[in-house]
Amino acid sequence: MGHSEDESDPNRAMSIPPVVVTAARRSWRWQWQRLMGGLGPADAAGNYTRPSSDPLSPPALNPEDLLQRSADQRPILVIGRSCPWAHRTWLVHQLRHLHNSLTLVMARADHNAGRWALDPAWEGCKTLLELYQHCGAPPSYRATVPVLVDPKTRSLLGNDSAPLVELLNRWPHQDAVVDLAPAEATDRIQAWQQRLQPAINDGVYRCGFARNQAAYDRAEADLFAALAAVEQSLETNGPWLCGTTLTLADVRLFPTLIRWELVYAPLFGCTRQPLWHYPHLWAWRQRFYALPGVADTCDGNAWRHDYFGALFPLNPGGIVPAGPDLSTLVNSTAASG
Repeated sequence: MGHSEDESDPNRAMSIPPVVVTAARRSWRWQWQRLMGGLGPADAAGNYTRPSSDPLSPPALNPEDLLQRSADQRPILVIGRSCPWAHRTWLVHQLRHLHNSLTLVMARADHNAGRWALDPAWEGCKTLLELYQHCGAPPSYRATVPVLVDPKTRSLLGNDSAPLVELLNRWPHQDAVVDLAPAEATDRIQAWQQRLQPAINDGVYRCGFARNQAAYDRAEADLFAALAAVEQSLETNGPWLCGTTLTLADVRLFPTLIRWELVYAPLFGCTRQPLWHYPHLWAWRQRFYALPGVADTCDGNAWRHDYFGALFPLNPGGIVPAGPDLSTLVNSTAASG
C-alpha cells in the first residue's frame, strides 16, 4: 500500500513536540562538533585543516645493500587499502615493479578502535601504533599509513606520502623501470603538487569535514575550480598532466578521483558536477586505471566499507550504501551534454 500525502510530509507527520526537537538538534550539533574534532582540526572559521605531523626525512639509499638483502630483510611498506595517501605509494610500487626489493604489508582499518591493525602481527606488533613504538618513534608521531620500515635496523624510513613517492621512484631495481619524475618535468610536477594538494587531494576532505556552510562553500568552490583547470590542461596538453609522459603528478591525483563516485560525492558532498562532465579527465582516469597493476590496487567495496563504516560523524547510522562495480564505472562512456 502507498503512503498518504500526510504520512510523507515530514512537517505534518512529526509527532514530537517542537521544543524537544529543538533541544535534540542543539545537543546533537554540540556532540557532532566534538566528534568532528576527532576526525581533524578546524580553524576559527570552520575550515578543516589537515592534522600536523612530524614527517620523517627520506634517507639516502644504498642500492647495493638493498638489492642484496634477503626477503625477510627487505624494507616493508605498510599501507591501508582505503587510504588515498597510502594508495599513492602502492601505485609507485606497482608501476615500477618493486615487488622483489620491497615488501608490502596491508594494515586493516579497525573501526571500533579507531586505529590501524596489523593482521598478521609484525614482530609482535598487532597495531600500527605498536609498530611505530617498536621502531623508536617519539610519542608525538601519529601512527599513520603509509610508512616505510627497515626491518634490519628496526627504524622508520618515511611516513609522508609526498616524499615517499619520490623516494620510491628512486628505489633501486635490477631492471630498467619507468621514471615517474624525469628531470624535464620537475617544475611541472611541483606546480601540479602545489595546485592539486590543497584544492583536490585535501579539498574533498575540506568539503566533507567542513564545520559550517561557509567553510563547505569555500572548499567546494576551490575543488571544482581545480577540476576545471585539470580538464583544460588535459585538453590542450594531455594525455597526462605533464604532457606525453606519465609522472608523479598523475600518481598523486588518481587516488582521489578513483574514489569519487563511491565515496567523495555521496559522503563528502562533492556533488556539483559528476566526473563525466569533464570528458578529458574522465578519459585520463580510464587511461590510468588501465595501466598494468593499477586495477589491483583499487577495491571499491573496501573503500565504501571503511569510509561509511568508520566516519561515524558523517554517517551515524553506519549504513554502507551499495555502489556500482568500479571497473564497469571507470570504463563506461562519459555522458554528453
